[in-house]
Amino acid sequence: METRIPLLHGNYYHIYNRGNNGIDVFFEPENYYHFLRLYAKYIEPIAETFAWCLMKNHFHILVRIKDKEEIIASELTYTTTETPKVIEPFRQFSHLFNAYTQAINKRHHRTGSLFEANYERKLVSSEKYFQQLIYYIHNNPVHHGFVKQMSLYPWSSYDSILSEKPTMLKRAKVIALYSGKENFRTYHNEVHNLEEISDFIIEK
Repeated sequence: METRIPLLHGNYYHIYNRGNNGIDVFFEPENYYHFLRLYAKYIEPIAETFAWCLMKNHFHILVRIKDKEEIIASELTYTTTETPKVIEPFRQFSHLFNAYTQAINKRHHRTGSLFEANYERKLVSSEKYFQQLIYYIHNNPVHHGFVKQMSLYPWSSYDSILSEKPTMLKRAKVIALYSGKENFRTYHNEVHNLEEISDFIIEK
């Protein structure tokens, strides 16, 4: 049996999940909005988000799991009324997927699993790989042929990072990683060889 990488406090992860057997998980614009609302509800209290992209049948997220002392227990939401004795980040992601599945099944008159049972996660331990992963995540819609350039795709963090609008994204940290917005934009307009981060790219 494959051993799953645990989500440990203070670590950075590339997290990915897709529709069960490759089915679509987003069917209309409201679905994307609802997923993001649930993400804010379940994940933002326990993680910092650096990049994300929602595609029709999968998504990518780059996060740092907060240290235990950074998490405010009163901000957490669970799928049960019983407060857990231990805050486990992986369970918050399970709550997110379960809540979204229930909403989609109700809205679209379907039953059964929506996502694959086990979401993928890769530990990110290098700043260089971290920078390249942000590019990879934002470039996903281009890679899959949805748009010609990543700025045209509405369901990713690319525009949010370049915007001045309020955001829960760690925008300042991302911009600093690229040494400024113009360098961020330039880096994302270039073509990069991602073979060296193949171990961190978990899309199938």
